[in-house]
Formats: sequence, structure tokens, C-alpha cells
Amino acid sequence: MRFIVKNIFSKYVISLMSFCVALFSITATASTLDKIKEEGKITIGVANEVPYGYTTPDGEPAGEAPSIAVHILNELGVKDVNVVVTEFGSLIPGLRAGRFDVIAAGMYITPKRCMQIAFSNPTYSIGEGFLVKNGNPEALNGYDNINDKSVKLGVMSGSVEYGYARDFGIAMNKIVTLPDYPSGVAALKSGRIDALAGTSLTMASLAQKDDRVELAQPFTPLMIDGKSVKGYGGFGFRPADLDLRDAFNTELGSFIDSEAHIAMVTPYGFGKHTSPGEMTAKALCQ
Repeated sequence: MRFIVKNIFSKYVISLMSFCVALFSITATASTLDKIKEEGKITIGVANEVPYGYTTPDGEPAGEAPSIAVHILNELGVKDVNVVVTEFGSLIPGLRAGRFDVIAAGMYITPKRCMQIAFSNPTYSIGEGFLVKNGNPEALNGYDNINDKSVKLGVMSGSVEYGYARDFGIAMNKIVTLPDYPSGVAALKSGRIDALAGTSLTMASLAQKDDRVELAQPFTPLMIDGKSVKGYGGFGFRPADLDLRDAFNTELGSFIDSEAHIAMVTPYGFGKHTSPGEMTAKALCQ
């Protein structure tokens, strides 16, 4: 009997030790930060939105967010940065599903998004704008014009502009959701929508590429519930990757607003005028 008990106990100890080894192995491989440092490579997700995050014709990362991401990741010892392009509305699901490890699309930090992913501190701040047909035939110079006229407003699927339009009180039958901004420009030119909403930076960039559309000027600053709406963009991480987010933030802290940072983002229309100041992701998530 003593031998049987001892044998059973020995098997139990061995099983327990095997379980602990397996658990340690899972824990040891669970850190994305350790993994990317060991392998020297990582994948970032973008939505092909100029000038925030996109790829060049040869597939290289470009735009404000990817440029900063490559620099920060290089500082962390990760030299091989690959890019996955997806629709904006698929960025958060794609990150959570493991299609890429960081969202580098200049995504606005909002409390709702903070419930799904972890954000870095912001790298820029900017206001809203409309893209309209040349001459702005419907005189659409702000969100307050939409409900007053028989017009439709285009917004990108998954974007904050959809929430802005809804919270501002624009009728749902006046809002048209589109998969990306090229589709929005096409819808504007075809007459499917009368204005395309987005950040003033994006709308100005789109206007420069097509002589049939323009940035609506002047533009009435967007106010919701008596508060000025100003977006702050940052990088997105999986909730389990807080160590990667924190390491990323540490490098960002000494880089944002430096001469090197300003020189890097100036070609994309960013600069001191888009500085996030002392704003943090923690404050924005609240």
C-alpha cells in the first residue's frame, strides 16, 4: 500500500512539475515585446490613409504614424517592420485577431476604443474638416449645415466622424458610411454624397490630389455638448501587450516634439502646430 501511495504521489509530483513547466513556457512566450526583440521583426497595421498611415507603391511604410513607428521600433532593437493594409474599420479586429502587432494609422484615442485596445500616448492633435465639390455648391461649412439642407454626409466606416455626426444630432438617413477615403472621394464626385468628413489634414491632402474637389473653407469648429472636438491620435496595442505599449511610450516621451520628430513629420503636414502637448492616453481614455 505504501508503495502504491508513493507511486501515485510521485506521478502527481511529476504531473505537477510538467504542468508548471508548460505554464512557464506559455508565460515565457506570451510577451510580444520579448518575441519581437528576439526575432527582430514586427508587423504593423495601416488603413492606407494619407497622410496618417499608408504604403508607397513599393510597399514601404509611409505617413506620420508608420514613420514614427519604424523609428521607435528601431530604437527598441526591432529592425524588420512589415506592413498589413486593411480597411480602417478592420484595424481593431485585425489587431485583436493577431494579424498585426501595432495599429500605426494615426487612430484617435477615444474612451470607446480604449475599452477594446491599449493606446500609446498621442503623437498629434488636430481638428475636423469637410471635403466638397469645387465651389462648395451646397455651402457646407460645418456639421450644423447638414441637417438644414437636403444633403448627405460621407464618413469612413469605424471612424470618429460617424460618432461625431450621430452625437451632433445629424439624421441617420443623411449619413453614408464608406470603406475608405478613396471611396469617399468617388462618392462625392458622383453626387452620392455632398460632403466627406474627416480631419482637416486628411481632407486638405485629398483635395491636393484631385482638382474637382476642395477643402471647405471657412469651417465652423465642431462643438458637441458645448465642448470643442479635437482629436488626438496614437498607436494601438493588444490589452495583453502593455509591456510593449509601455516600452513604446518610453521612447515616444523623448522623441515627440524633438527636432528629429518635427523634421520627420513635416513632409506629411504635421509639426509644432499639431503637437499633442502634455495630453496622455490615460486622460483621453477617461
